[in-house]
Amino acid sequence: MFDKKVRTRFAPSPTGFMHIGNLRTAVFTYIIARKYGGDFILRIEDTDLERYVEGAVDKIYETLRVCGLNWDEGPDVGGEFGPYIQSERKDIYIRYAEQLVRDGKAYYCFCTKERIDRLHEEQAAANLSLRTYDRHCRDLPEEEVKANLEKGIPYVIRQKMPTEGTTTFHDILYGDIVVDNTILDDQILIKADGMPTYNFANVIDDHLMGITHVVRGNEYLSSAPKYNLLYEAFGWDVPEYIHVEHIMRDATHKLSKRDGDAYFGDFVEKGFYVPAIINYIALLGWAPKGENEIFTLDELVNEFDISGLSKSPAIFDIQKMTAINAEHLRRLPHDEFKKIAMPFIKKTCSRDDIDFDVLINALQPRTELLTEISEKVDFIDALPEYSNDLYFNKKMKTNPETAAEALAIIKPVLEGVSEWNEENIHSALFAEIEKRGVKNGFMLWPLRVALSGKPLTPGGGIELAAILGKAETLSRIDKGIAQLS
Repeated sequence: MFDKKVRTRFAPSPTGFMHIGNLRTAVFTYIIARKYGGDFILRIEDTDLERYVEGAVDKIYETLRVCGLNWDEGPDVGGEFGPYIQSERKDIYIRYAEQLVRDGKAYYCFCTKERIDRLHEEQAAANLSLRTYDRHCRDLPEEEVKANLEKGIPYVIRQKMPTEGTTTFHDILYGDIVVDNTILDDQILIKADGMPTYNFANVIDDHLMGITHVVRGNEYLSSAPKYNLLYEAFGWDVPEYIHVEHIMRDATHKLSKRDGDAYFGDFVEKGFYVPAIINYIALLGWAPKGENEIFTLDELVNEFDISGLSKSPAIFDIQKMTAINAEHLRRLPHDEFKKIAMPFIKKTCSRDDIDFDVLINALQPRTELLTEISEKVDFIDALPEYSNDLYFNKKMKTNPETAAEALAIIKPVLEGVSEWNEENIHSALFAEIEKRGVKNGFMLWPLRVALSGKPLTPGGGIELAAILGKAETLSRIDKGIAQLS
């Protein structure tokens, strides 16, 4: 499909925890690399020293690995195009910026912060729609530039933008975007502290690392012409760009770090299963060809097509995400669900003499979020206090009086079950139900209440009896009879 080997990169800034929008970019970037037999590169963009958060790099590694987004090259695994941390590439950026200065395509700017601030205040006072640098230092005499450098006067390096004509930028989703060069600012390439700006470092790194496809949020679309002009200044090929739309909290608000509703780790803590999170966020701005929307990461790679990406903002729907999560949990093999469910079970259940396999079978089809599990099984260690009102059930046509009758019937039946398991309990109770000609619920609802003391349980009375064991089941039936008498 492509002329050369696909190489994509995910380039997060270590400024905090992983935002869902950033993770979606990583997912798309990873999928494109895997889909087309390419390389997926991790690069850490830590040039914004003021926003750097200690430990954030390790959090990036941890999040990507948990999500299965393993990289082929990066800071911790190496590669032939390193270093993969921008702060370690400072000399590279300065070298290329100075090359542009020598070629007459960039210049040293010695304007102070105070002068720039004053300039912007004047532009604001004049109600100018464009508040750009006035190019005061763009054509300084060579002798003056040399003298300023020798004096050690602080400077930034700015790119000489064209002052007429247009620049065309191509995006896979948006097509050709044409910008009038008169609106472009002489962007800073190297800041006063010697660090590169985001736009400059990205272009240098993407070229030197052979990146062929760049996925980013469309908030960067307005900066896109600047990238092209840098590539043009160096005479380099431009990569393919894919600017994906925002993820919205609702029709008018973006998912916001500030609002605290958009971090990957928060959703894990809320009980979402990681592969389901990946599945859902891949659907935010991308549509599969068929009706199926439930995918593992490998299935997403197989199904993905760039043409399925959308230019429309995606609304984050927590209910749909929850439904996708529940479906993922239902599809897991028994042992795999048991492995991830047990830590949640153990939060409220300390017993180890129950039938966990029956419990897992009961929980799996009834669990939407993993965090629900602890509350569902908290009755196992100890029967909670409960009201006899729980025995009222219109659908089952039961009440405390009929429940007392049912429990009195059930007790000797269960006492007679010698080999205690779900199948034998079921056979014994249903034989008695048939013998007496009563509805299933007449017997099973009271059993469920007596064994759990809860209106909602992971399974019916038969499953609860199998889970709890014979002695505990009979003991709780006795308590139920006593409470109803």
